Amino acid sequence: MVKASKATPQSRAHYIFFSPVQTRWEDNDVYGHINNAVYYSYFDSAVNAYLIEQDALNIHEGEEIGLVVESGCQYFSELAYPEKIEVGLRVGHLGNSSVRYELALFAKGEHTAAAQGFFTHVYVDRESRRPKQLSARLRKVLEALTDSRVET
Repeated sequence: MVKASKATPQSRAHYIFFSPVQTRWEDNDVYGHINNAVYYSYFDSAVNAYLIEQDALNIHEGEEIGLVVESGCQYFSELAYPEKIEVGLRVGHLGNSSVRYELALFAKGEHTAAAQGFFTHVYVDRESRRPKQLSARLRKVLEALTDSRVET
């Protein structure tokens, strides 16, 4: 039997960019809280919204696209509709063709994460689906989400 490690929820200070999310009725499950799978949707939406807003990703016509190759999430406290939450975002690792996004969900007004997770994108050529070096624009936008003062 594998024993799970005890993670500690992080504070808002560990994240660089925040994206607001209004939970939806359909996000709740039969237990009365946001279903665990929905957290990944919040993460993905926050990352892509940031990249689109920064003009670093063209989801319809761009030559490069990010494919998720790994993800994970740790849950600390419940979130439920109709809460307003914020997704905190930072970059934990930036490679030649990949990036590890680290994210956390915060209930409005809360300083400590209700959940925190990550996912890794490998950027590939849209047509060939082969890894592609990050464009200069994408790299610059991702570098803005790294902070050497924050321990990951």
